[in-house]
Amino acid sequence: MSNLHYFQRDWITPSDQTINVDIAIYGGTAAGIIAAVTAAQRGKSVVVLQPGKHVGGMTTGGLGWTDYGRKHVIGGRSREFYNMVGKLYGLNEEWQFEPSKARKVIDTLIADNNIDVRYCQYVSAVETSGGKIVSATMLGGLNVTARMWIDASYEGDLMAKSGVSYTTGREANSVYDEKLNGIQVRDKHQFSHAVDPYKTPGDPNSGLLPMIEDEDFTAKQGEGDKRLQAYNFRVCMTDDPQLKVDWQKPDGFEPELYELVSRWFNADKDGYNEQIKSNPDTPAKFDVFPNKTPGSFRKTDTNNHGAVSSDFIGGNWEWPDATYERREELFQRHVAWQQGYYWFVANDESIPQRYRDAYSTWGLPNDEFTDTGHWPHQLYVRECRRMMADYIITEHDCLGNHVTDSVGMGSYTMDSHNCTRFVKVIDGKAWTLNDGDVQIPPTDPYPVSYRAVVPKRGEVSNLLVPVCFSASHIAYGSARMEPVFMALGESVAIAASLCLDENCGVQELAYDHLQPELLKAKQVLFEPAKS
Repeated sequence: MSNLHYFQRDWITPSDQTINVDIAIYGGTAAGIIAAVTAAQRGKSVVVLQPGKHVGGMTTGGLGWTDYGRKHVIGGRSREFYNMVGKLYGLNEEWQFEPSKARKVIDTLIADNNIDVRYCQYVSAVETSGGKIVSATMLGGLNVTARMWIDASYEGDLMAKSGVSYTTGREANSVYDEKLNGIQVRDKHQFSHAVDPYKTPGDPNSGLLPMIEDEDFTAKQGEGDKRLQAYNFRVCMTDDPQLKVDWQKPDGFEPELYELVSRWFNADKDGYNEQIKSNPDTPAKFDVFPNKTPGSFRKTDTNNHGAVSSDFIGGNWEWPDATYERREELFQRHVAWQQGYYWFVANDESIPQRYRDAYSTWGLPNDEFTDTGHWPHQLYVRECRRMMADYIITEHDCLGNHVTDSVGMGSYTMDSHNCTRFVKVIDGKAWTLNDGDVQIPPTDPYPVSYRAVVPKRGEVSNLLVPVCFSASHIAYGSARMEPVFMALGESVAIAASLCLDENCGVQELAYDHLQPELLKAKQVLFEPAKS
């Protein structure tokens, strides 16, 4: 598909230009754009360095069914974004929206604030001196110098190249005295029927089907590893025949990848499969937007659901530290898997007719993602690198251990998608099982510490990190939501501006100087006291 890539060498334009700004922002995610607008309105010169051709990240990339947790703790420019989306529908606010509407808002914010966005800028090298980032050089040669830096990317590439401590994967529960971290074999998005994992059913000597590990992970509950929760694309679909583009069999289709899919849909002997809700025409997590654009057609934000679905489990473990070229390969593997999945379930004769009917009703809307073949441009990088700062958010924060230096609030479920598939023998029969899914709500909304968005003392003193912030795997699963990213983007831009005004490092900024400015910006920092 045209321009459906993570990275292409021919996107890189050679340059010998040097840009000098007050604040340089790496990553044109929604958080990065909000940070840029905030800094610009505080009188700072700003540049946004965007790896790729599209801005807005997941907010414009298909995640239109916003995971917000509790709305009342979302304030500032993050809340204003959803107000701006609402106005496009004639409403005061809207949290479920078409990708094109979100992109219109992001483009408006960029234009109205004269934000300098440089596209297809992938960081190549970072120069540091005296514990500060001096400059960053992009592939192609563009050199950027700045007094303050914000890494708002999903991968944290600028952070990593600057020498800041980070981690990936799942910590063992023992590391932070947690209960929900590490390997987790639970009952959600799990195989409820026995599905044979071997190429030849019943014959272990035939080898395993693709992407299945020959190890019983139930014996390792709570242990740490470097596996990542699965990525996918949040696909916008429609069942309007005037808009619908039917599923196409992807080039290089690999039938062996979908044998497990076929077995799963056929394991259902009682007429039940959690992919299909009570409405047999609408599979689960085909979340239909409540707003009707002219023509009264329907569109969805479509997510993973069930034991086998759009998540490409195990296909992303290399992503955090992979080269840009390798990430492109992994990106295309995810595209092929998910496009193949929808085509296969809608068309393959091995799939029971009722499921083929349900999936073939839907397709891609021809008025969304028009430059990428109607497929989202942004892979859902749910979790990548996580900074290791002086404060690490853990499940204890989510369950009541609240800090006093808040720069925003989290409230969504501690949510991890599955990380791997494995074999378990139950009553002498081999089952396929999933590991990694956790869905546990926090006790109450909780504050995110300023110390979690700045590097450790003694590391880099002019960098703030609102996306790959410091958290354990399971706590990150709660705080990693787009409204929180946007709130933190605004907060770190305010902090960076104050550091410039006061000529101090990010670790030295006094919170009693920062908090009043955050409150002026209408950020929600703490839950009101309960009566």
